[in-house]
Parts: sequence; structure tokens; C-alpha cells
Amino acid sequence: MVGAGGREHALVAALRRSPRAPEVLCAPGSAGIARDGVHCLDVGTGDLEGLVVAAREEACDLVVIGPEAPLVAGLVDELADGQVRAFGPSGAAARIEGSKAYAKEVMEAAGVPTPGHVVLSDHEAALAALEGTSYPLVLKADVLAAGKGVVVCADEDEARTALEAFFAERRFGATTVVLEEFLDGEEVSLLALCDGERALPMAPARDFKRIGDGDRGPNTGGMGSFSPVAGIDAERTEELVRLVHQPVLDELRRRGTPYHGVLYAGLMFTAGGPQVLEFNCRFGDPETQAVLPRLRSDLPELCLAAREPGGLGGAEAEFGDDFAVAVVLASAGYPESSSKGDVISGLEEAAAIADVFHAGTAERDGEIVTAGGRVLAVTGLGASPAAARSRAYDAASKIEFKGMQIRTDIAARAVDRVATG
Repeated sequence: MVGAGGREHALVAALRRSPRAPEVLCAPGSAGIARDGVHCLDVGTGDLEGLVVAAREEACDLVVIGPEAPLVAGLVDELADGQVRAFGPSGAAARIEGSKAYAKEVMEAAGVPTPGHVVLSDHEAALAALEGTSYPLVLKADVLAAGKGVVVCADEDEARTALEAFFAERRFGATTVVLEEFLDGEEVSLLALCDGERALPMAPARDFKRIGDGDRGPNTGGMGSFSPVAGIDAERTEELVRLVHQPVLDELRRRGTPYHGVLYAGLMFTAGGPQVLEFNCRFGDPETQAVLPRLRSDLPELCLAAREPGGLGGAEAEFGDDFAVAVVLASAGYPESSSKGDVISGLEEAAAIADVFHAGTAERDGEIVTAGGRVLAVTGLGASPAAARSRAYDAASKIEFKGMQIRTDIAARAVDRVATG
């Protein structure tokens, strides 16, 4: 397992549940992953050569890659050159996330519904494009930005400020910005396992990107999620995959870059139907922390099958009937800055109630401390949205660290919908 976040912790847990009883190693891992008895290797996610060497030395049968950056950088290609099997897209296929402008191009060629947009590579031209534009509008940096490169602008002043940050300040290193039509509706994350030819849907989830309750404040990598999503049953999920994922798979294969791995579609359900806001080339975070605890299928088996063209034919990703709510605990100052080194208490008490996935933690003098950003994800399971939500927040209430940030409204509307019928 390559990665160190809450997503990777959830993936490690799901891989270890396999009847195959695999030995799982993690590079670089986290304090929480290590405390689960997983051997962590001292190799960073950006050290592609080091990861290949480690995988060969450890005689790994399969490398599962969590974060987007090493995928976009071509880690799967490097591993293939080193005769190591990997689950994930090639660098060329991962460009579907690495460049939002390229993703738009692919979607247009594939006939996938997506908001109207303009690609801008010049500051002055971008400012000129604001003239006569209706608000709100969305500006997206055309680079990887850990979920923080999207700005929803309420008016021209906010749009000009965002463009200044992107072009003049080179925030995230962006040289191109996508100006996109703002859509109103409800978002759904739909992940699918892909074998280059076919997309196998996983359970839908809904995440919460803004830092504050009521979707207020700046975007983050995600402050919580839940799964499943009301109104999106198995039949509807298959329909969405045919509309969204399959055409993109077909287009990427036509371009000579067949897609293997997880293809994550961020969807907006509008009055005119579903629209694709973005594609990601990996498991979502924190969606994975809500989806994988519900998975009943053998994850290593599915990952191995996805490597082969058509290998997922006849396969199914089966999920339990339970409901999952994942609540993120973030460090002080996040997302603008991050506090590190704050002692975390209550982890054992929380783990007795719900799953606790470590995202930004470290071990210091025998204690678990914050390592910045999103620190933990606490996932509660239950027979209903209310039961799962209650368990997640009960467990989260046991955890304390200085400046801890937590949204109090994760899955609240899902509970209300059940209560009101």
C-alpha cells in the first residue's frame, strides 16, 4: 500500500479483511497503520524509484497506490518497468485527474454531460472572460491541489482575487485555469473499478468539502462523507456508470491509454440531470472511509482482476445493507495552515465505538500527535443513517487535541430524509 492518509488506512483495513489473509506493507504509512501491526516502510510517496526498489526487495505481489500525485507522476509505469504488478492507472491515463482541462476535453469527446467551461492560460484574458459572466461561477486550477484548487466565486471581486492567486501568486503552480459554470444541486461521489474495458460500480457516497457547517468556508480535501446515498440504488448506479464512466473508458482506450484502477466521478444532480464536475484517478478521501467498511467482496481479488483487460467481467462489488458515516477531525488552522505536534487523547475509547482511521498523525515519545491537515476520520456503522451518525459522533466526542475542527452536520440531511419519509 502506497500512502499515509486516512484513505490508505481504510484501504489497508479492507485489504487485510480478505480471505486470502495477505501480508500488507505500507509506504510510508502512519502512526495508526503501524499500531495496527502493519509493517511500514520508510519510503515517501514521491520517491518513485525508492518505491519500486522497496516493492522488488519485499517481493510484493501487488502494489495498491492511494494518492493521486504518484499516479499522475507515473508510478504504475515505473513499477511495470520493474516487473512489479500495480493497481492503478498509468501516468497517461491518470491525466484525467492531473489536468482538469484535459478531463473536459475527454468528456466532450466521449459525450459525457459536464458544466460549460472556458480554459484560460493568461491572466489578462481570464479577467476579460469575467465580463458579462453570471455569478456564482467556479474557478479551478488545472493542476493537482489536494482538493483545495477549486474556488466558488460569489461575485466579480472574489473571482478577481482567485485569478490573482492562481496566475500572479502561482498558487499550486497553476499556469492554466478552468472557468466553469456553477451548478446547483446535490453532489454524489461514484467510484468504479475499471479493467480498461469495463467499469464495475462501487457504492455511492456523498462528501462534504467545505470546512464549516452548512457548507460554509473554503474548500478542503473533505470533512466527512456517508454511504449509501438515498435514491441511488443498484439499478440507478449501473445507469450512471453507463452514462459517465463507460464512455470515458472507451475514449481513453481509443486514445491508446486504457484505464485500469479506480475511476472516481464527482457528480452534481441538477434539475436537468446528472453532470460530471470532475474525475479523480484514485479512491476518494474521505469517501473511502465510508465506502470500504461496507464492502463484503474480496478487495485484493478485485484489484488483481482490474489489472487485466476485461478481467472484471462477471465480477461484483458487494456491499452490506448497513449505513456508514465518516466524520473528519482536522487540525487547527486547516485548510489555510496546519498545526502539528498536538497530543491526541481518547483514541482507544473512540476505537471501541467506531473505526478510527489515521490521516495526519505521528508518534512522538510513545504518544500519538497531530501531523497537520486532516488528522483522523471516525467512521460509524449502523442499520440506519441515524444509528451510524450517532455512533460516529459518539466516538469522535472521545477524541481531543488542541484546536480540533469538526463539522457537526455530516449526514444530518440523510437522517432527516428518513425521518420525514
